[in-house]
Amino acid sequence: MIPIIFVLPLLQLVILSNAATYEVKDIQVAYIDHDNSISSRLLIEHIKGSSYFLAPIHFETSRQAEEVILKDKVDMVLEIPGDFEKNIINSQHPQIALRINAIDGATAGVQNVYIQQIVMHFNKNIQLKNKTLNTFNQSFSKTESIASFWYNRNLNYKTLMVPGILVLIITMLTIFLSSMNIVREKEIGTLEQINVTPIKKWQFIVGKLFPFWVIGLLLLSVGLLISKLIFNIPMLGSIFLIYGYTSLYLLVILGMGLFISNFTDTQQQAMFIAWFFVVIFILMSGLFTPVESMPTWAKIFTEFNPVAYFVEMMRMVMLKGSNFQDASRLIIKTFIYAVIMNSLAVWSYRKKI
Repeated sequence: MIPIIFVLPLLQLVILSNAATYEVKDIQVAYIDHDNSISSRLLIEHIKGSSYFLAPIHFETSRQAEEVILKDKVDMVLEIPGDFEKNIINSQHPQIALRINAIDGATAGVQNVYIQQIVMHFNKNIQLKNKTLNTFNQSFSKTESIASFWYNRNLNYKTLMVPGILVLIITMLTIFLSSMNIVREKEIGTLEQINVTPIKKWQFIVGKLFPFWVIGLLLLSVGLLISKLIFNIPMLGSIFLIYGYTSLYLLVILGMGLFISNFTDTQQQAMFIAWFFVVIFILMSGLFTPVESMPTWAKIFTEFNPVAYFVEMMRMVMLKGSNFQDASRLIIKTFIYAVIMNSLAVWSYRKKI
């Protein structure tokens, strides 16, 4: 118990203090330049020069850019009109369109502020160029960015958090229940009675897993009902896709819980170890802080974090209306994870007669 009490909390402190950050950076921008002028290229260079943004990705059409923002590959799309430089010269107050993924309303607001600052800096440079070179009209025209927030128009924090909290509840309850299941049999002495039966190891694991799998789906049903009736969270995607993915995700979490249960001797040990993993998984899942702002090593870790898959899936389907094809990457990764965890659960169960 001593390593569990002291070592695991210290590891959590070291890992989470570095990974969980509210700083918004590494913002991925896509842009469509209909003007292809010196002024439009200068604006893009200003974005490239910012430490908060990754190198902007160029697309030829708005449709291509909208597809990547739907798949969470970019955070915002900047569209420069075809008469951008002409309007600057003629003092017509040129406007650029900005579409921001606003599922995380707080992050979207910060990203919009960053872009506004870049546009202001761009305006100052154009003004200096106007005065120094006298190439533009003497009456200076400021560029304006018109932002539209996608998927969360009112930047409602509950729209972001409710699907994530539902993931948290399902994950915590199912992994705690399953991790204490087999070890409970050890404590009361009934595991030896099961071991002398002709039941196979995989049948035993399936029998232990199935009740909690049903409980997890019931929790999902209640959570979705509350989300709609009380918080009015939109459900733009397929409800069947959510249930299908949750069924797969529960196999991962329950397999992990049973794997922990096989290696512990008391319920306290199982609870401590399950809590250690759950805290790290949840706080590094993108539920509270954006994954894009985490260090590189933490981003790599999220590729092996099943909670991060579920959080992203719930937000994509509920708030974006993503379909099976859009979410296929998450489904494949979760399926592989489920096979690995349940194989480990079966392997680690030692049937002694």
